Amino acid sequence: MEKTAVLIFDAAQRSALAATRALGKRKDIIVYTTDSTPSALAGCSKYTQKYLQGPNPSADTAEFLKWVHSTVIKYEIDFLLPVTEVTSRTLVEHRDTLPPCKLPFSNFKTLLDLSNKTELTQLAQRLGVPVPFSQYCETPDDINWTDVSFPCVLKPALSKVLVENRWLETQVHIVDTQQQMEQLLTEKEYLKYYPFMVQQYIDGQGAGIFCYYQQGQAKAFFAHKRLREKPPSGGVSVLSESAPVNPLMKQHAKALLDNVNWHGAAMVEFKVASDGTPYLMEINTRLWGSLQLSIDAGVNFPALLFDGEYKQLEPVTGFNEGVQLRWFLGDVDNLYLQLKDTKSSVGDKLAAVGHFLTPKFSGRKHEVNRLDDMGPFWFELKHYR
Repeated sequence: MEKTAVLIFDAAQRSALAATRALGKRKDIIVYTTDSTPSALAGCSKYTQKYLQGPNPSADTAEFLKWVHSTVIKYEIDFLLPVTEVTSRTLVEHRDTLPPCKLPFSNFKTLLDLSNKTELTQLAQRLGVPVPFSQYCETPDDINWTDVSFPCVLKPALSKVLVENRWLETQVHIVDTQQQMEQLLTEKEYLKYYPFMVQQYIDGQGAGIFCYYQQGQAKAFFAHKRLREKPPSGGVSVLSESAPVNPLMKQHAKALLDNVNWHGAAMVEFKVASDGTPYLMEINTRLWGSLQLSIDAGVNFPALLFDGEYKQLEPVTGFNEGVQLRWFLGDVDNLYLQLKDTKSSVGDKLAAVGHFLTPKFSGRKHEVNRLDDMGPFWFELKHYR
């Protein structure tokens, strides 16, 4: 059987490891992985044919593209799968300069429009999707201070900005006072010179809908709930569980992705207010950190991305709910942060230890440490600190 060569980028990411395992197990695919470090998480998987160290796309876009071009030819790569924003945006923007390869994304303009939080918020308003009250600013001089109420959110239009062949990383800021806001507007380059929004702060719970679209047609939806995060106050999921897809959030996600004729994977993020209203926060036009959970639950997004480039797919009709995924070392960090929190009571700390140690004998899998492929876990353990 002739095998298709796949190059998976950003091998330091857990999502890249999930994709490597999902595709590398197939008999019709040969997987290569790459990142800018001498070794990386997904590169230690037995499902990687070869790990390739390449240039850092965040440091030098031109050098990175030159390396990709030569690597595609050398290893006869037919399919490119980036899993971070910088790598995916770079490859999609310059796909015409690369040798012919499958790249499971919409065109660059569509990708950028969904990644641009200002453009996305305006699209959502036109479609009737709830968004926080927003001011759209090209510079700090555009702020109408009489409409600002605290706390509020300073949200750059783009999470990454390409400046002279290098990527500038931006950050969303929750601000409590005008003085704090004025200081940020003065100090942060991405707020002084690039578009941003001043948004109403929504006090609520984060939630997301994970989607796969094939040439404008919805083919799969997935959802999960976060049981523990790092940091504990909210952040990266360390213990999560597959959950029913919220019909209203699915309706909103579908309205947005249908409108732009989306192709590929996307994570549509909301914040659910106390009255149950899901307010749109952003759309990530790439694979996500807890990707392994969806695969374990029955929605194999990497396989959908691959197969969707070669044939027409049938919709995925459902998945197993109640499946849990634990990132063990991330969960260790969660426990450590709870134990060192001076505001937590002794009872809270003992409860955290109890939750951490309580075993679950069915329905839970570990994200990195898997008996059939322990190389990534030994790598993670070696570099853990």
